[in-house]
Amino acid sequence: MEIKASQVKELRDMSGVAMMECKKALVECEGDLEKALDLLRSNSSLKAEKKATRVAADGLIRIIKNNDYATIVEINSETDFAAKDAGFLAFADEVSSFISENKIKDISELSSGELEDKRLSLIQTIGENIQLRRIHTIDFDSSMSVGSYLHSDGKLATLVVIDSSDEELAKDIAMHVAASNPLCKSPNEIDKDILEREKSIFEAQAKESGKDEAIMGKMIEGKIKKFLAEVSLTSQSFIKDPDLTVEKLLSEKGADVVDYIRFKVGEGIEVESKSFADEVAEQLK
Repeated sequence: MEIKASQVKELRDMSGVAMMECKKALVECEGDLEKALDLLRSNSSLKAEKKATRVAADGLIRIIKNNDYATIVEINSETDFAAKDAGFLAFADEVSSFISENKIKDISELSSGELEDKRLSLIQTIGENIQLRRIHTIDFDSSMSVGSYLHSDGKLATLVVIDSSDEELAKDIAMHVAASNPLCKSPNEIDKDILEREKSIFEAQAKESGKDEAIMGKMIEGKIKKFLAEVSLTSQSFIKDPDLTVEKLLSEKGADVVDYIRFKVGEGIEVESKSFADEVAEQLK
């Protein structure tokens, strides 16, 4: 049967899938729009499954603020090109709106329903693995201030909540967190595994020095102290005034950090180095 251009356009508007794919689906379903849409959705799931094993380490981060909570979410694509696609950006807007309306705290809450359908459709349209990777929500009340920083490329973002009405201070701390990447708020909150790993490195370095046990002990102690000062938020030199530590700045302002979070797109994801030919071959799968 003849498939009209208006039918193809209508299915394209409903599904977001390429015109040629829409026409093929309509031909296969003999012009039945609903059946064609179901077919495209089924095909989207199949294509998504094939692409799910591909590394998605690019993308963008969105910040959502409401009256009593703020959320940061990472949405991944395989390439920066896809992250700038209008369809990808529209999907990010929809994810942000859904989070704002529903106070999402767990990324699994975004993996079903209409959002999941749109993610699968986007995978088919763009041809890349698209993932909702992680989310972090911070609650606060009217006595607190929330500061945020989002880098111009959308790939680095921070949220900071302080127990003060000083919004400018909250913004400054958020910018500091973005630039300095603290691993913890204070030295006594450092992850034990991280500390043990660094300590073992310092011990190995001390042994190589050939010094006696007492001197080596002081060397290790000094390096641990320096490391903790470098990676702990309150011990770091404030980015806008290196003569001040963040702890001293907060003390002068009569404030403290309630919570903070920093997301950088793709951090922690292992990316395999591939040749151009391999990349092209994978895109054709």
